[in-house]
Amino acid sequence: MGKIPKRLRTVLEGYDPQKLHSIEEAFASVKETATAKFDETVDVAVKLGVNPKHADQMVRGAVVLPHGLGKTIRVLVFATGEKEKEALEAGADHVGAEDLIEKIKEGWLDFDTAIAIPPMMAKVGKIGRILGTRGLMPNPKTGTVTMDIENAVKQAKAGKVQYRVEKAGIIHAPLGKASFDADKLAANFEALMEAIVKARPAVAKGVYLKGITVSSTMGVGVKIDPQVISEKK
Repeated sequence: MGKIPKRLRTVLEGYDPQKLHSIEEAFASVKETATAKFDETVDVAVKLGVNPKHADQMVRGAVVLPHGLGKTIRVLVFATGEKEKEALEAGADHVGAEDLIEKIKEGWLDFDTAIAIPPMMAKVGKIGRILGTRGLMPNPKTGTVTMDIENAVKQAKAGKVQYRVEKAGIIHAPLGKASFDADKLAANFEALMEAIVKARPAVAKGVYLKGITVSSTMGVGVKIDPQVISEKK
């Protein structure tokens, strides 16, 4: 095993990977251990008691975080006519139809969120494999297939986070930057958790929130007691 860098040794002092924390304690700890020379992203991993292999146990959705993500979100909109104009006026970075589809086929992916009006979805479906593997495919369940383009673009710019449970039963999502105040990170976290709890499938039995871990890009994982969330909701 290689030598542990001094920065990491300092972070690991007194660190207990199994300790369960309150929300307030967790984000205070995340900020303390985010010691990289750049503004680290804070993420959460939520282990759910569901089996995503079954369609009726899929958990997915979207939520606007009250304090945003601390970064500029590049929004692409597939639209034509008046909806194209609406998207541009709302602040979309890229707007188009077949031209954007061809550009994406050639490998261009300089955007963070894709939104589409319903009439465009038949054409967007041709690049579904490209967008889907990167979590960029517009979907009605996350509000990214809609005729209300103005609202969709503004929400995306404000820090709307899409979440989807992966094959292992885990949801990964960003919560903001390490430079955020701990209470703002906590507020973003609680907004996301409220959405995930509300999205619980009716067929899911037993414990739903099985584990919650928050961390910064270069920091350590800090566990939050799932019971704290269960008691609040």
